[in-house]
Amino acid sequence: MTTKKKPILNELFESRNKHIELAPEIDKNEFIKTVTSRRSVRVYNKQKVNEEDMRSCIELALLAPNSSNLQPWEFYWVRTIAKKNKLVEYCLGQPAAATAQELVVAVARPDYWKVNQKKMLKKINEMGEKAPRSAIKYYDKIVPLAYRQGFLSIRGYLKKIAMELRGIKKPTPREPYSKRGMAVWAHKSTALACENLMLALRAYGYDSCPMEGIDSTRIKKLLELKKPAEISMVISAGKRAENGVYGKQVRFNSKYFIHEL
Repeated sequence: MTTKKKPILNELFESRNKHIELAPEIDKNEFIKTVTSRRSVRVYNKQKVNEEDMRSCIELALLAPNSSNLQPWEFYWVRTIAKKNKLVEYCLGQPAAATAQELVVAVARPDYWKVNQKKMLKKINEMGEKAPRSAIKYYDKIVPLAYRQGFLSIRGYLKKIAMELRGIKKPTPREPYSKRGMAVWAHKSTALACENLMLALRAYGYDSCPMEGIDSTRIKKLLELKKPAEISMVISAGKRAENGVYGKQVRFNSKYFIHEL
């Protein structure tokens, strides 16, 4: 009798993983308070953000979950007066930027899959004999197969045909199939890190506002970024002014968004 071969991730996490990391107890009420008190603050007061607090919050952003731990993001903490003034201008002068004490630009880096794939392989290989063979195989073989699109995305389109045909009979991983799909892939992970940053700021006693009403082309030039880097959003930070929040939070009935099957 032949046993069915398990997918590589199942093999790694079900039978090969020996790492033990216990989950610490969390005060759920403090987390609820952090989430519910986070608002998109449009006007800040003049109170400064402690430099070490800001640095810690950005570091916490980098702990966000992300695709295959390839960390396809960059965060630019814009601190020089000249560049900060330009960034405010490229955020269309909106009060959330103009009154902010700190501004951070979140950048999605679809090209970082290849750079960080090599870093992951190096870290795994440094484990020596303890290095899981399935992990090496995953980063050496599966990751390039999933994310390399090739010239003019030709490789990606060929992969799409193969995966769609395979998917007729069995569950199959599909996207990304193109350079555009890789951008979407990178933005997903970057957005998760942005949420980490905003919740961290709230937990540290500050406020934030994610801004998409921006001139992303000019911001890329300001940061001296080239393709395929994309601006995900600009996040402002500070202490909210008394009139910093424009009104009560509006959310539609959850029945429209939460579906139990």
